[in-house]
Amino acid sequence: MNGTARSKPAFTGRMFLAIMVAFFGVVVAVNITMARLASGTFGGTVVDNSYVASQKYNGWLAKARAQDQLGWATTVSLDGARRVVITVPGAAFAATGTAHHPLGRADNVPLAFAADAQGRLVSTTPLPAGRWQVRLDVRSGRDVKRLLEVLA
Repeated sequence: MNGTARSKPAFTGRMFLAIMVAFFGVVVAVNITMARLASGTFGGTVVDNSYVASQKYNGWLAKARAQDQLGWATTVSLDGARRVVITVPGAAFAATGTAHHPLGRADNVPLAFAADAQGRLVSTTPLPAGRWQVRLDVRSGRDVKRLLEVLA
């Protein structure tokens, strides 16, 4: 070979610097994007204090077992007009509740119920379009059944 042949340029410090800046630039850009997306869709905390909630957990389980022993076969659904419908076969029941938007993007909707001709409890106000988390208290005398349903 003669002295005029060209060789590849050596890996220089500037090349290394460019690669590192590009790599960490991508990492930072992805982190910022993900943080903005996460903070924009976070709906809040499940419980305010995890320690206090853990102390009450066994009591909540006992209440759930007592509720299950009532034997109420309760179904919750939406009708065509987007009203919440509760079906509980048996004795006379009353219900109250609240509908929460899962991400907190809409105000809570208080729910009151009235009996219809089939003996079901139907909310007096319809839910707006979308997905809703409905918390209900169904009562018969002193017995109460608490329900949490997601309706869309």
